[in-house]
Amino acid sequence: MNALKFSVLMSVYHKDNPIWFREAVQSVLGQSCPSTEIVLVADGPLTEELEAVINEFKDKLKIVRLEKNMGLGCALNAGLKECSYPLVARMDSDDIAASNRFALQTAAFNEDKELCVLGGAIEEIDSLSKKKLYFRRLPLTDAELKQFLKRRCPFNHMTVMFKKEAVSSASGYLHLHYMEDYYLWVRMAECGFKFANLPQILVYARVDSAFYGRRGGFKYFLSNRKLYSYMKDHNMIGLKDYVYILLVRFAVQAAMPGFLRAWFYKKALRKQ
Repeated sequence: MNALKFSVLMSVYHKDNPIWFREAVQSVLGQSCPSTEIVLVADGPLTEELEAVINEFKDKLKIVRLEKNMGLGCALNAGLKECSYPLVARMDSDDIAASNRFALQTAAFNEDKELCVLGGAIEEIDSLSKKKLYFRRLPLTDAELKQFLKRRCPFNHMTVMFKKEAVSSASGYLHLHYMEDYYLWVRMAECGFKFANLPQILVYARVDSAFYGRRGGFKYFLSNRKLYSYMKDHNMIGLKDYVYILLVRFAVQAAMPGFLRAWFYKKALRKQ
């Protein structure tokens, strides 16, 4: 079976940790099934330390530079335009890809020609010690994921591999505070594109003290409201579900103290 050619799409900005960024790039380069190209978006001016990492790997990267920091959605759209191949794998700038990640994903795309988005499980690790903390596994089949999507995001974003044409036809990443990916999957589901997740751990995701804090606050809740309003207006969920979801989201994201929210995410939405 012929190996599929694919691009890896990454974005880096000035607040990223250069040590973690280096490890992320190394984990992509060390794959058992190597990518055909790595497209790296420099989202605005970077620190000298981050530029040093880029310079270290410059012969292996296709670099796209934005004059100012535009945010993840805009950065990924800019990078997506520069991806040369029909398949694109997302990778965050602070995580570590399992060495067989791309081998597993390209095999699945080889087997199922209708597949458009494929993710997998993650293992959350302590940002400094790399101690294993929690697993986040999601439903596997298209039908399960389309149902799951009505309440929660169906993919671990840093694990996905997708067909560039399908993502572009759904208008790509649109700005929505910390929810650009979820918004994209909703629109792709609406278009009827096929989803799947692999049961294997594809990425080791770093979690720091601010991780759960970023998943709270009134601005984050407003993003949720916009997303679920879109789903209601497009008949993907009913009014009853819409009201229930927003009540739960408001309680967790806007009303709940940060320490309690962290406990909720760990105990209710993760597995050890």
